[in-house]
Amino acid sequence: MLVDSVPEQRAETAPAPPTRRAIRSLGLLASLVVLLLVALASIAIGAKELSLDQVWHGLFQDTGTYGDVVVGERVSRTVLGLLVGAALGLSGTVLQALTRNPLADPGLLGINAGASAAVVTAITYFGVTSLSGYVWFAFFGAATVGALVWFLGGSRGATPVRLALAGTALSAALFGYVQAVMIMDKAALARMRFWTVGSLTSATEEMIWQVLPFLAAGTLLAFALARPLNAMAMGDDTAKALGAHLNRTRALSMLAATVLCGAATAACGPIVFVGLMVPHVVRSFTGPDLRWIMPYAAILSPVLLLGSDVIGRVVARPSEVQVGIITAIIGGPVFIFLVRRRRTAQL
Repeated sequence: MLVDSVPEQRAETAPAPPTRRAIRSLGLLASLVVLLLVALASIAIGAKELSLDQVWHGLFQDTGTYGDVVVGERVSRTVLGLLVGAALGLSGTVLQALTRNPLADPGLLGINAGASAAVVTAITYFGVTSLSGYVWFAFFGAATVGALVWFLGGSRGATPVRLALAGTALSAALFGYVQAVMIMDKAALARMRFWTVGSLTSATEEMIWQVLPFLAAGTLLAFALARPLNAMAMGDDTAKALGAHLNRTRALSMLAATVLCGAATAACGPIVFVGLMVPHVVRSFTGPDLRWIMPYAAILSPVLLLGSDVIGRVVARPSEVQVGIITAIIGGPVFIFLVRRRRTAQL
């Protein structure tokens, strides 16, 4: 009997089969290939039709012609879409882990509302007119609201429910403020109308360099939090037993989500559903391990964002439909499906 018990014990403590890791790794590689193809499509396809020769010439032999200028603008737009998409996917992943709610969205904690309130304030009361000026106000608003949510949620005693309630309350208040200011100030309404739908059309090299440090810092912090957030998913008591620092992990998670979502919103406006859909879908085939969810979300979220942007360019030629509208059209039915599926599973 002693001999028989040894193989059983080894089987119970054996690591995960290498084939599963290999499949996940191949999935990441395939996702990178898809991302490359979508990025190339984002450069080649647009509201203004260009031949493949013009696209190739604009990429590698820029001489200042019309086609070269258009390709240059699309390259900046594509790069910003890659960065913003990854940021929204990672912020959604962190927030879903933090709140233990797989349907959580970066807007849940009021970050988008904070950025919008700061931008409308800058336009109305400080006379800011350039998009490069919006970036800093939007980021400050997002960071301020993130800190307020952390404080109102109980600071060191914060729980997922308290954080969600505080974020929802602040979002409602700030939404009312933004609507009131925009109604009273027609100039603010005209300028905010374009920014609030979420768009990549104003991407410039200067803007990319402005938001890149924040996005890089937030990305590194998010990946560093994968292990402690994994431990917290098993419950506070288990996480403490495994050596996780709950309050520190929650505070740093709030910081990572605020930096990522705040910088993304500052650059492009509030783009909805990307941070909700992609992490939730990824979790269905990677499992709950954030060490796999995060890289998948960082790759597939730009696929969704850039793909939606390409669709918006071609469905209404020669005009464009902003990417925030396309993601909302796609995300609405998906969100309803996910909610109904979760309700069915609970019955």
